[in-house]
Amino acid sequence: MSGSRKPAVTMKHRFGLITGKKEPVPLKSISVTLSINDFVAGVSTTLNYENEEEVPLEAIFVFPMDEDSAVYSFEALVDGKKIVAELQEKMKAHRNYEDALSQHHQAFLLEEDDYSRDVFSCNVGNLHPGSKVAVTLRYVQELPLETDGALRYVLPAILNPRYQLSERSAKSCLNIKTPIIPLEDLPYTLSLVATITSQHVIERVQSNCSLSPIQYLADDKTSAQVSLAGGHKFDRDVELLVYYNEVHSPSVAVEMGMPDMKPDTLMGAPSAMVSLYPDFPEMETSRSCGEFVFLMDCSGSMKSPMNNQKDSQLRIEAAKETLMLLLKSLPMGCYFNIYGFGSSYEKFFPESVEYTQKTMEEAVKRVKDLEADLGGTEILRPLLDIYKAPCIPGHPLQLFVFTDGEVSDTFSVIRQVQLNSKRHRCFTFGIGEGASTSLIKGIARVSGGSAEFITSKDRMQTKALGSLKFALNCSADDITLSWDLPPGLLAYMLSPEQTVIFRGQRLIVYAQLTGTMPQVESSGEVCLKYTLQGRSLENRVTFSLQPKANASFTIHRLAAKSLIQTKDLGSHETSQRTIEDIMSISIQSGVLSSFTAFIAINKELNQPVKGPLAHREIPRPVMSTYKVKTRHKPGLSSRSLPCLFTTNDTEFSEVQSSCFSKGNVASTRKMKKSDSSTKKTNLRNDHKGFGENVALQLILLQKANGSWELDEDLTKILGTNLEDIKAANPAKDGDPSAWVTILAVLWLHANGKDMKYEWELLERKAVTWLHDHAGSSIPMLVQAANSLLKLPVTPAVFGL
Repeated sequence: MSGSRKPAVTMKHRFGLITGKKEPVPLKSISVTLSINDFVAGVSTTLNYENEEEVPLEAIFVFPMDEDSAVYSFEALVDGKKIVAELQEKMKAHRNYEDALSQHHQAFLLEEDDYSRDVFSCNVGNLHPGSKVAVTLRYVQELPLETDGALRYVLPAILNPRYQLSERSAKSCLNIKTPIIPLEDLPYTLSLVATITSQHVIERVQSNCSLSPIQYLADDKTSAQVSLAGGHKFDRDVELLVYYNEVHSPSVAVEMGMPDMKPDTLMGAPSAMVSLYPDFPEMETSRSCGEFVFLMDCSGSMKSPMNNQKDSQLRIEAAKETLMLLLKSLPMGCYFNIYGFGSSYEKFFPESVEYTQKTMEEAVKRVKDLEADLGGTEILRPLLDIYKAPCIPGHPLQLFVFTDGEVSDTFSVIRQVQLNSKRHRCFTFGIGEGASTSLIKGIARVSGGSAEFITSKDRMQTKALGSLKFALNCSADDITLSWDLPPGLLAYMLSPEQTVIFRGQRLIVYAQLTGTMPQVESSGEVCLKYTLQGRSLENRVTFSLQPKANASFTIHRLAAKSLIQTKDLGSHETSQRTIEDIMSISIQSGVLSSFTAFIAINKELNQPVKGPLAHREIPRPVMSTYKVKTRHKPGLSSRSLPCLFTTNDTEFSEVQSSCFSKGNVASTRKMKKSDSSTKKTNLRNDHKGFGENVALQLILLQKANGSWELDEDLTKILGTNLEDIKAANPAKDGDPSAWVTILAVLWLHANGKDMKYEWELLERKAVTWLHDHAGSSIPMLVQAANSLLKLPVTPAVFGL
């Protein structure tokens, strides 16, 4: 069976035969037209197929998409004739597809995977010899807001094989055994043209791929166009970062419903999209509040590079550095623990421990010893272990998950997090290209946390520390959204109830407007009310009630997708009544779900398709040095169309039961640790000026309470010696650590400006400690420290 089909349909699993033969690949090119309007993207992707063989083909393409994508259109262009697909219940669509193939008709099937919202498969059946077909799918999605104010669009290319949590996920389309080819042999190309429009000035567009120079289409720079450089191979995720001069303006957009639908239905009534940026005042939080548990993915796939760029850091190394920064940034008096997980899991402490100098030192030492040696990505077991532990009074649980997200049955994980959402928040980090957006976004969404995706080392620390600031800062609760509308008009909320909002976070909600729309120009008002540390606050936005027409019904589709995401947890985690509700929303809105599929049939071929049907799965290129074990299945004849492939957990699957059992993990660890000293890079042996490594060295010397102590390593970083530091101390009778801490903070301000976002929490601890231990002598110490280090740093950095 092509992994997209159900066992209930009378078909067999088809697996691609992996050979070294140069067999033709039917997929020739992919072209993408991207339209970004403020923070919403509309995408049209066309897959161009050509059968160069002498037998009819069925081409199967398994590919990734962001889980927030609302796919609403699928069509095929055959010999100049457009065939528009119909959205049907998935099993019905499968039967119709098989019936069409058996009757020698051309058929096209597009579906979302049963076990993960970010994997799709496209089947093109009965592609006769010499024919060409262009298959187009369209979708819309919200664009996430980055820490630096950029709006991020990603066209995923990398689709890593994923670890099976259970036997049932073996039916996932991810388990099609596709041929693997080197990147340079990838047989299809990608073209992308992006048009950007906004009510704000477009300052710049950045990408991880080569772009044409930005072309402004309007004098006021509110419209622009960029495109990928010619000849681009689809060998990496394509990321676009769009920077406007203003991104925090609240807005409400109202869109007309479909004229041929009943006015009180989801697609017939006007829909509103509310975008809010709550203006939280800066508030001091408790110094010691919180239980912080870090889940670190140590599966085999974490040995992969972050991306396929030259000299890209390994995922596990980037994650370890980030985890050490997080440990150093925790407040004294909180509680914490660390789990390393793969096919099995290990926790640093039997239960969460208080954050002290001793426990911090022990944790940092063990983090340095972490390796990607625990087999597959089995995340459920450590989660269950965390959830069964009793709560620590006064210390709400904050969970930080670092993973490349290579899990097949993401719905099971999301469901377990959802069941425990009342007692914790989950902050997730998808590491490297190909991380599952379904897993990373799903568990953050259901727990009221936040999700980040990291494909390069220099951004991992920034994003992780940003999430820790979210966790440490006060969040708003008692959240309500009220509407002030003309008489006879009501707002019905389509988005789930918001339980938490963080400072600096964007909030997007959808509502359906029911009743009588005013015939003359009029306005409405929406008011967000919330409580912050006992204070009642509100934000109001006034908006026009004249709905705008949109041929794609973008707001309606996004609202439908939001509803589907809230309800759809796959067939094994969703009740039958909810499944029927999801199918109704999906078919009415035209937005794909895990219970529906697009089906198109061409019954008017110019010539009948005869002969046995050959199966071609699009191949996956390799972007790592690992060899992936594969097995030939006798009697099966197939080839594959390329999806992209990185180092994965597959090679561990055959040995995980013996090598990574509970008994063997400990012995494996001991063997690793015995020779780790010869392999491990010492963070202090590379002192080349004031670079990032040196700043990290200084950070690793900080004590848990925020202070520094004088030693030889610190003097090397400061560029002086022990005698001069001691002699320059103007407070000989005071605590020498106060003097050294002043020096360290001044050095960071002078030499670590580019990393400031990453050491702000460290500095906050240091300044708090200084005020407790140096008090009125701080100005004198700052003046002497500036003189010694020849720096101009102002005393204001210490809150003076």
